[in-house]
Amino acid sequence: MKPEIGLQAPDFNLPADSGMNISLQDLKGKPVILYFYPKDDTSGCTAQACQFRDILPDFSGVNAAILGVSRDGIKSHQKFRDKYSLNFPLLADESGEICQKYGVWVEKSMYGRKYFGIERTTFLIDAAGIIRQVWSKVKVPGHAEAVLKALESLI
Repeated sequence: MKPEIGLQAPDFNLPADSGMNISLQDLKGKPVILYFYPKDDTSGCTAQACQFRDILPDFSGVNAAILGVSRDGIKSHQKFRDKYSLNFPLLADESGEICQKYGVWVEKSMYGRKYFGIERTTFLIDAAGIIRQVWSKVKVPGHAEAVLKALESLI
């Protein structure tokens, strides 16, 4: 189950593409956009990451952090970051523990085949660590702008 709006966001401490670990606790005092995506360097995930890359200056203007999370490893994240000049951290949840805590590791179905994977989901977490909005089954076009608009309405 996904954590509910109005509740404390589950903490995490994950390795980032920089080689350092990042935790939610480290970011207390600033809003966090935590987005979960299925796989590095795939079409939808690339489009989503590039949208956040391109709009990052607007998020910086409201002192917000953007973090992307998938189950890919650090080397995959570094390659993805470098290929698309991504300007925000990508976190590696290789064990899937954080995906489970945030309720984004779900059963999916494609062409009649069932499997488990990450449901593209974004969480808007305020400066106090409270979940303020959740976008499930994200459709990529226009998503980054919608997240920014929601964040601006909180401030």
